[in-house]
Amino acid sequence: MADTTSWDETVDVVVVGSGAGAMTAAITAHDQGASVMVIEKSDRYGGSSAMSGGSLWIPCNHLMKGVGVDDSPEEALTYLRGATQGTTPDDRLVMFVEWGPRMLKWVCDNTRLKVNAIAGYADYYPRVAGSKPGARTVEARTFDARVMGDEILKMRDSGLQTLMMGRISFTAAEARVLLCRNPGWIALTMKLMMRYFLDIPWRFRSKRDRSVAMGNGLVAPLRMSLADRKIPLHLETPCKDVVVENGRVVGVIAEKGGRTVRIRANKGVIFGAGGFEGSQAMRDKYLPSPAKAEWSCANPASTGDIHSIGLKLGVPLERMDDGWWGPVTVVPGEERARMLVIEKSLPGGILVNKKGERFVNEAAPYVDVVNAMYANNSPENPSIPAYLIFDARYRKTYPIGPFLPGAQQPDGMIPKSLKDAKYLKKADTLRALAAQIGVDAAGLEATIARFNENAKKGIDPDFQRGETVFDKYYGDQAWGPNESLGPIVDAPFYAMEAWPGELGTKGGLRADRFARVEKESGEVIEGLYAIGNCSSPLAGCTYPGAGGTIGPAMAFGYVAGLHVTGKLT
Repeated sequence: MADTTSWDETVDVVVVGSGAGAMTAAITAHDQGASVMVIEKSDRYGGSSAMSGGSLWIPCNHLMKGVGVDDSPEEALTYLRGATQGTTPDDRLVMFVEWGPRMLKWVCDNTRLKVNAIAGYADYYPRVAGSKPGARTVEARTFDARVMGDEILKMRDSGLQTLMMGRISFTAAEARVLLCRNPGWIALTMKLMMRYFLDIPWRFRSKRDRSVAMGNGLVAPLRMSLADRKIPLHLETPCKDVVVENGRVVGVIAEKGGRTVRIRANKGVIFGAGGFEGSQAMRDKYLPSPAKAEWSCANPASTGDIHSIGLKLGVPLERMDDGWWGPVTVVPGEERARMLVIEKSLPGGILVNKKGERFVNEAAPYVDVVNAMYANNSPENPSIPAYLIFDARYRKTYPIGPFLPGAQQPDGMIPKSLKDAKYLKKADTLRALAAQIGVDAAGLEATIARFNENAKKGIDPDFQRGETVFDKYYGDQAWGPNESLGPIVDAPFYAMEAWPGELGTKGGLRADRFARVEKESGEVIEGLYAIGNCSSPLAGCTYPGAGGTIGPAMAFGYVAGLHVTGKLT
């Protein structure tokens, strides 16, 4: 770090990482007149953004009025302040509410990314003042990736839970129709399958869908927007350190092709390199126990490298014990876990602990479900793993984990490898099912008897499941009297393990309202910025709505790109 005179390359701005926030920062800085280079540690670009649902939570966005939802900065701040409970500096919340909508409008006007507001996707905490019943969450439109050529093969694969049959892309809005079997789901299924299989001759070359959606649908147009601007993106180029000159970060030390390279950054360095979900050592050190890397749905290449650099610079790490939690199923033979986003909310299923007791509103935001798993876990009464219990009607009607609905994929068509692994437990009675999973049989029977009695009435006096608009969003709209509550009565009965997983870790380098990295003293490190999951989370202790990770990452990527070029002060 002492040698600041010898450089292999020089640009104005170096962006470390290639997720949606990092790409937004790079495009913004470029369009303000800066020369920009993006470096990515792994051999794939896109990071956890590419594996995600591809949604952005942006209050007061320009699309809300078009779908009939009004919003205001005052309401957005009221909601964020209530949800975060004082765990985020207020000036950062104010900055996000002001600049998030500007970012979205600018990106939609100046890049290939186009988005739709999801009118019915409510904020995660409808009872908190200032919440909205929908449209603060927007998602990327399906993108025709045929324009990418072979560049699509360098993009990180979609999460399997975001693909039909492990191959076919669909949007979040389409997912709700398909997975909840809403009106039109059969026609939509046929449309998506025809689009995929008729992509000839690509079908003979790769199984990847070139009509990309969700996370790939977000990353692909941003990647092409980088290419449009001739912004270089160097894969397999991990950042090892920063170069500091008179207290200011002036460049990075990276590795490329087996050699060390020193890249000068005349204006600044923007870290957007993800969390530490791929490092079991860091998970063991910081996260609640247990927290295995195999339970993560995120980018396995995110191993906390930036966090380590920050510590050497005297930067405090904030909210390192937290994650973007969600209950997951670990499917034998698959690299990443699958989050149980929809399965936990459908009528006819519940989560129980080893005593066979419920401990949470299953339809609550997924972060709350995992927090409840940890809070209720004890040696005397483990809730890790929990067990998703459901009946034959549920199995026949809905997709679960890697399985299509039983009507399309009956138990006899389950792959032999999963049968041999006893991944899905099945029994003719609840008592026999309890014996298979080591759950107290009497407790399970009593729990389901009580649950069934109330579910038939459409109520849940124990956990208030199905009372809010969010609870009902992923329910079955054809089911009544409550879209999220259904009795568990039809044999055979099934069980699936549910583990405390996440979409990425939450903790990172302390950053101010301009995304500038700060030391413990509050002193800003000039020339250094941090956004996304390697920075302190805007959401603090909470998860305001779908896209609550990527929305702020892109917003502060935009802010960082403006600030590093002197266009925002």
